[in-house]
Formats: sequence, structure tokens, C-alpha cells
Amino acid sequence: MQKLIPMTQTEFAAFMERSIPEYAAEHVRAGNWLESESLEKARKEFNDLLPQGLNSGDNYLYTLYDGDQAVGMIWMKVKMHPLKSGFIYDVFIEEAFRGRGHGKQLMLLLEQKAREMGLASLELHVFGSNAVARNLYESIGYETTNVSMSKKL
Repeated sequence: MQKLIPMTQTEFAAFMERSIPEYAAEHVRAGNWLESESLEKARKEFNDLLPQGLNSGDNYLYTLYDGDQAVGMIWMKVKMHPLKSGFIYDVFIEEAFRGRGHGKQLMLLLEQKAREMGLASLELHVFGSNAVARNLYESIGYETTNVSMSKKL
């Protein structure tokens, strides 16, 4: 049985160690940041968004468990304007567990928690190069609201 459990401090430390370099690399791949500045910019964004770490207000960080095994995680922030909604900042499934439906289950379990919190909607950003994630989100009803495009010269 799969369940979402609030992230522990140890899990949060591992999340930060993994997520910051991955986020920096995505921005480099997308052409948004130079590699030389990417880690510093990523650290700053994470610190701005999570100023009290795991205890930052209106942020919900969960670990997905399949039985006793941690298989992934998700981070959502609740925003109050214009409607009470959630913004998903990070979704992650451990590589060894990918392709088994855990990502879909993770998203659906978060939707259930969001409904219990009285949220009107959930939003997220996905890098254009992440076709697997885009397919997952579209398959469970997420719609494209904005598109940014670029052409390398």
C-alpha cells in the first residue's frame, strides 16, 4: 500500500542534496543559467522558498512510501491568492522505482491531501525537455496554461 508521510529532517537533508543540483542542471539545459552560476542560483531559490527549511510555513514536503520502502517525494506550497491553491515545486521518484506507476500514485495522493486542505487547484512547472513528466501530468488531467519557447542560434 502506498502512502504519503510528512518528510523527516533526514529525508529533507537528502532532498536538498539531490534537488538543488538537479534544479541547477535543468536550468542550464534549458538555457536559462550559465553552468558556472547555476548551483549558487539554485541554492538561493531553495533558501528563499524554504527559509526555515522543513518548517517553512505553507510548505508541505512528503515522502511516498510503498509499504516500508521510501520510493519518492513531493513538495507543495499553499498559496492564498487569488484562490487557495497549491503549487508543486518538486516531484521525484527514485530511479529504481520508476515506470511502476509510483509517480501517478504520488500525484493522486497529493490531490487527495489538497482537497482535504480545501485547495481549489494544483499547479506546477515542468521543463520542456521532461517529456516523461509532461505525459504523466497530462494523463491525470493537468492542462498547459503557458508555453515558453526558445531557439538556439
